[in-house]
Amino acid sequence: MRQVLREDAVVRIGDDIFQVSGSNTNWVIVKEGDDCTLIDTGYPGDHDTLLASLDAVGLHPRSVTAVLVTHAHNDHIGSAERLRSGYDVPVLMHHEEVPHARRDYLDQVSVGQVLGQSWRPGVIPWAVHALRAGGTAHVPVLHPQAFPTTDALDLPGSPVPLHTPGHTAGHCAYHLPRSGILVAGDALVTAHPTSRLAGPQLLPGMFHTNRAQALDALDVLENVDADVIAPGHGPALRDSPRRAVALAQARSRRKVRVEA
Repeated sequence: MRQVLREDAVVRIGDDIFQVSGSNTNWVIVKEGDDCTLIDTGYPGDHDTLLASLDAVGLHPRSVTAVLVTHAHNDHIGSAERLRSGYDVPVLMHHEEVPHARRDYLDQVSVGQVLGQSWRPGVIPWAVHALRAGGTAHVPVLHPQAFPTTDALDLPGSPVPLHTPGHTAGHCAYHLPRSGILVAGDALVTAHPTSRLAGPQLLPGMFHTNRAQALDALDVLENVDADVIAPGHGPALRDSPRRAVALAQARSRRKVRVEA
């Protein structure tokens, strides 16, 4: 699914840090001089948009020091293997996500689950878009690597992995401490085509491996020292993780009561 980079797709969220909106999914470019850390890569169909976003901030695929993966769903690792094999870019993630990225197994929402929720507003248009963007394509990372440390990584931005399981077993958010930015991945989002909510929230339940665990993982983000949150889906949020987490938790509790 070839795309042209939209004029508003690249948003500066910090000094030389950019959130890019692909096809319903975001990635983050953390630039330091001529190098960068790339956090996630969008859908397979976002590849041209990904390359265009690097070019828009003065970078080339060879500028990518590493790809950091929040989790190995197709809408987040769509171009990871192409960067690894084409430009020798290491693809790093939590050790529990490594077999998922290799596609030893696939742990993402199934077509049957989507059909079961097709009555909900927004689900069918989202599903059609996801299929066209490569949501069911086979895109394993052939040689994914676990983080060499649980502390700050020796990469542009000095990102600190924060294990936030529930969406997937090895899901990680990333704290950029020098910039006061939390890259939340799908542990905390601000919008999604299948949600009627705007602002901090969990994704709808069908997207999580373990929704209760995903709700508990918000506690990991609560005390992060940041004033900008870059989610996997939705616009960046200029607010503290504490307030964002409190709102997402309250909304999740209300949703559980309504569905009960």
